[in-house]
Amino acid sequence: MSEILNLAHLVRTFHGEGEDLHILRGADLTLQGGEIVALVAPSGSGKSTLLHLAGLLESPDSGTIRIGGIDTARLSDSEKTRLRRDEIGFVYQAHHLLAEFTALENIAIPQLIAGVANKAAEARSLKLLEAFGLANRANHLPGKLSGGERQRVAIARAMANAPKLLLADEPTGNLDVATADIVFGELLRVVRSENVAALIATHNPDLAARMDRVVVLREGLLVAS
Repeated sequence: MSEILNLAHLVRTFHGEGEDLHILRGADLTLQGGEIVALVAPSGSGKSTLLHLAGLLESPDSGTIRIGGIDTARLSDSEKTRLRRDEIGFVYQAHHLLAEFTALENIAIPQLIAGVANKAAEARSLKLLEAFGLANRANHLPGKLSGGERQRVAIARAMANAPKLLLADEPTGNLDVATADIVFGELLRVVRSENVAALIATHNPDLAARMDRVVVLREGLLVAS
């Protein structure tokens, strides 16, 4: 396995009126290709900040972020944007699908932006929909899909450009228990089949236990559970 994500000594502090909020105090984490890691932390402890840093949506105060061996601090803003587009997939608790586009089109759009030809983007999108059991929903608008179906499409969209790294923030948090269990099982299966390194934040201990390992964000540091 190759190293996909390396976070070393990450420090992130938010400066408020009268006091500083120390979110990360030197967090370290390494993910290998094909490895699925659960990120567990209480609300407000900084897991979303950690995911934003790993996804290059924010910059740390200090420390290094390497993706595929690349020290991202050395990249320009445009190079970071390209790296996010081509190498990183994001899944959030809310699906954020574009309401005016079909399920297939929502998955195809990131590929078209990356320069993939229409037919190839459509074929990849249909393959992902099939993997999530949604081939028969390809031409449905998000408003015609159930909550579980919309989140499946959102995960498929995150996988559209065959990323090396998947970052997910409570991806099944808006679903009922039974639907969350099914959707999460499909997420794990597809991520494993594509050999993606995944960091998935969850409050659900049963879901966390299904991943390869669990790390806990505690007092600004990541510790093995």
